[in-house]
Amino acid sequence: MIESPLFIPEPESAMRFPTMVRRDPRQAHRVSTPLELFFDLVFVVAVGAAGRSLLNFEVEGHFNVAVLGYVMSFFAIWWAWMNFTWFANSYGTDDWYYRILTLVQMGGALVFAAGVPGIANPEHQDFTLAIAGYLIMRVAIIAQWLRAAVGDPEGRKTALAYAIGIGIVQVYWVFLPFLGTAEIKPWMFLLGALAEISVPLLAERFKLTPWHRHHITERYGLFTIIVLGESILAATTAVIEASHDSDQLAELMLIAGTGFVIVACLWWIYFSLPQHELLTSLRTSLAWGYGHFFLFAAAAAVSAGIEVALAVETHHASLESAAAAATLCVPVAVFVFFVWLLIIRPQCTPLSNVLMPLAAVLIVLSAFAPYSLQLTALILVALVILLTVYTAPRRTRHLAE
Repeated sequence: MIESPLFIPEPESAMRFPTMVRRDPRQAHRVSTPLELFFDLVFVVAVGAAGRSLLNFEVEGHFNVAVLGYVMSFFAIWWAWMNFTWFANSYGTDDWYYRILTLVQMGGALVFAAGVPGIANPEHQDFTLAIAGYLIMRVAIIAQWLRAAVGDPEGRKTALAYAIGIGIVQVYWVFLPFLGTAEIKPWMFLLGALAEISVPLLAERFKLTPWHRHHITERYGLFTIIVLGESILAATTAVIEASHDSDQLAELMLIAGTGFVIVACLWWIYFSLPQHELLTSLRTSLAWGYGHFFLFAAAAAVSAGIEVALAVETHHASLESAAAAATLCVPVAVFVFFVWLLIIRPQCTPLSNVLMPLAAVLIVLSAFAPYSLQLTALILVALVILLTVYTAPRRTRHLAE
């Protein structure tokens, strides 16, 4: 179900500059708008670009370069998505000016996607296009916060702190390509990333921005589904392309089927318990929101792992079996661990809180075993059964509400 805009303005006032008002954090039955869903789909294009860059370097065996470039590019995508998502949760008026600025952010995401290969390339590293796209996204969100400062006197100091903080960090990003050598660029990127994530910590000290807990958890859940869906799409496309030049159709279908089981289990595990009750304070909300970086990044990397397995099977990559399996097993294990850490651990039984991180360790170790992908799938199926049994009463109460 998708909600409509907050109101329909009178024809004679439709194009006046509208006032941005704060959303009611207790609004009943609030769900994602069509604009928010469109925003997610556009950002997944950028996620796909980061995943393809990861795949290209993994197939060649350049794992350090692959992971470093992927983490850097994915952080920028995730952070821009997260900033918009939380802003929209509090100030999503869905009027014409808000929509235009949101569309500008989408355009910036597409420009950033085009610049992803330049971030990851160690020989010809070029941040220019990526920074241009990121700057477009950030200027738009600064404009949104300034508008919120004008329309919401109660939250003005917080909104201005966001706008000023984001703007200061963008100056740093603009000068990043001209600072330091290629060897220290990752450390300089880390410094910029730390500055980015500190902005909400500082801004929220003025006055806490009210959040609609059900809406924000739904937004995160929908993005998780879309990112996991990207893995299925990438794997399916790879199987179709590989089957044209290979007589190993049965082996390819086995890998694809195993990949689907893995992705389906990841979806099941993520949605095994409601999450809105976890957002009880600024500290817990930021930990939950920031922790999803690892969860989203792992989910997006699953598609690259499946495609690496297909490339090895069709002899388009000459990786050792353990290295190839690790490209899938490691992100799956990271996903499982952070679902446990962020969602399951505060709500489940002591037994589940032992078995779930243990399962993550076993998934990593399965990379060194024969039929590692199938073994990973079996571990995940067992984990799904465990969570289904131990979380059934909790889910029943949630549905009753």
